Amino acid sequence: MNTLRTPLKNVKGLGSAKEGTNHFWTQRLTAMALVPLVIWLCFSIAALPGTDHATIQAWVGNSFNAVLLVLMLFAAFYHAKLGLQMILEDYLSNHGTRTAAIILSTFLCILLGCMGIFSVLKIAFAA
Repeated sequence: MNTLRTPLKNVKGLGSAKEGTNHFWTQRLTAMALVPLVIWLCFSIAALPGTDHATIQAWVGNSFNAVLLVLMLFAAFYHAKLGLQMILEDYLSNHGTRTAAIILSTFLCILLGCMGIFSVLKIAFAA
């Protein structure tokens, strides 16, 4: 059997980490989920009769709108986490700095996503 791997590569165990494809597809799927959600958000907000606090609160309080907002926030922050991770892996060469930046960006995306989802749910359950 012919192989393209050199003996040095076989000894060092260098090769695919078998996780890049999953990251790629997950990022593409979240992007595809965001397209209709962002279009819905833009048209829904544009169709509102007013932009005062009570109107927006009533709109978010609608269960259909609240569910779609939660889905959009989850997909957006997960997509952002994946994108930031890819950028940090590509452009930071120091391993320690890169790992710290990825951990920080992951926690920041989780924090902001949870705050957004909690805010939507608080308004939806109070309405």
